[in-house]
Amino acid sequence: MPVKEEIMTPAIWFELTIQGHSIGYFNEVSGLNAEIDTLTYNEGGNNEFVHRLPTRVKYPNLVLKRGVTASADLEKWFQQSHIGADRTSVTITMLTEHGDRLRTWSFVNAFPIKWTGPSFNVQQNQLATEAIEISHDGIKAV
Repeated sequence: MPVKEEIMTPAIWFELTIQGHSIGYFNEVSGLNAEIDTLTYNEGGNNEFVHRLPTRVKYPNLVLKRGVTASADLEKWFQQSHIGADRTSVTITMLTEHGDRLRTWSFVNAFPIKWTGPSFNVQQNQLATEAIEISHDGIKAV
């Protein structure tokens, strides 16, 4: 059976979608991982190894960063989240330089827990950026 060669394509940006509505594009995303906690069990009479049993799955918060845009959608979503707005589903789609969708992940029961606006310093010539941190209850590859 021939081995299929996979072509690696660099991600250029990431699209954030909330309930099917595109919020915008980001150039940095972190927190796309999951980790299974384990319970260690020492079996009596067995000194060769320790049993490790899977328990809960842990998901870190997502952090998305981008240059500041004219849209205030991130700030509005953050402001709504602490006045009783429901948790929602969000997706992050990795896009290529041509805008083709490479991979998509879905997150359940998501809500923003931190918004960070730009820092201003006239002594430095830096791009103004903003970030949103999102808590969620699970990740699925779409």
